[in-house]
Amino acid sequence: MNTGTKLGFSNLRKSVSARVNEIAEIEMRQVGKIKHSMHDACLSALAMMYFQDASMLEFQRRLQEQTQMNNLQTLFQVETIPKDNQLRDIIDAIPSQKLLPIFNDFFRLLQRGNQLQPFQFLDEGYLLPIDGTQYFSSETINCPSCLTKGYKNGTINYSHKVLGASIVHPEKKQVVPLAPEPIKNSDGSKKQDCEINAGKRFLNRIRQEHPKLEIVITADDLYSRQPFIEALNQNKMSYILIAKPSSHKVLFDQLIEKEDLDQAHLLEWQDNEGAIHRYEWINDIRLNGNKSAPLVNFFEYSIIRDGDKITYKNSWVTDIRVTGNNVKKLVKAGRAKWKIENENFNTLKNLGYHAEHNYGHGKKNLSFNFFLFTLLAFFMHQIIELKDPLYK
Repeated sequence: MNTGTKLGFSNLRKSVSARVNEIAEIEMRQVGKIKHSMHDACLSALAMMYFQDASMLEFQRRLQEQTQMNNLQTLFQVETIPKDNQLRDIIDAIPSQKLLPIFNDFFRLLQRGNQLQPFQFLDEGYLLPIDGTQYFSSETINCPSCLTKGYKNGTINYSHKVLGASIVHPEKKQVVPLAPEPIKNSDGSKKQDCEINAGKRFLNRIRQEHPKLEIVITADDLYSRQPFIEALNQNKMSYILIAKPSSHKVLFDQLIEKEDLDQAHLLEWQDNEGAIHRYEWINDIRLNGNKSAPLVNFFEYSIIRDGDKITYKNSWVTDIRVTGNNVKKLVKAGRAKWKIENENFNTLKNLGYHAEHNYGHGKKNLSFNFFLFTLLAFFMHQIIELKDPLYK
């Protein structure tokens, strides 16, 4: 494994160690915790996710082998490996927001290593799909931060969800995860958090962390509403958001009127297999019927086979002016929204990272912190895959 570059494993691990040591220093001054125990607990948790162990028990068993023990101590600089309960107790007590800066540290290493620029797809900025996902669910295990859902039979489902985001490129397999935003209750069951509120918090935080980064948010139909678009405008972010006829009746009624007035634009081409690719768009249209509704640009894409059989159809609203020169690229950008589910969430849940496994729920932050370490391990693999031929 290449450890000589800025993007090598060694520097990534050092970034994590530096942040964890900062947390340990604060905790040691406040409550007298032993510094190395927090470092060893956090780096052990990261190693567990990095080596993709299916459970903490499996991780502890593997470390009974001298070779695996040496790997943990050599690669992750762990001095003393905490037992499972000790590891959980330490990580549960760490405020999650103190771990989030590690994502920015990795991000800046990518910037300095000139590995971020190839991800730019549109002149308006980097594509940043956002979406919510659930990583914990139970009818018995819970904590004050759990989202709750009651059923008619009296049962209650407890869950943890997160709003995830990654910079993507339609033609790249790798993604660049940003720090996620938890969707959680702040005061137990009295107030249910939701994906949109988490999305607004995420926009504010990302703009504070990356004030000059040019971003194009892509997301599903849930987000193409006036309050969220206003939040995007306030944070000076562009957007490409799915807009469905079922949830945007006023918008689509306006489209029909403008089409009748021949104000819609149309572009078609036929591929080698005989399928027709149809692009339609209209600029400067009201998002809804409110007088204060923002003006948006609308575009629609359809694939037609065997004469009149529509095999794919989707539509979006954007603040980017749509033309015959950029409509194909905007469609690719809009469809890249699915990469947050395919290359990110699906990989974390089904391709070795075990993101939905309950490594421990805890009473404070354990569940979300374990998810953060899982995502950080994934981020490390993405960075090394981009840079290191041997790892590939």
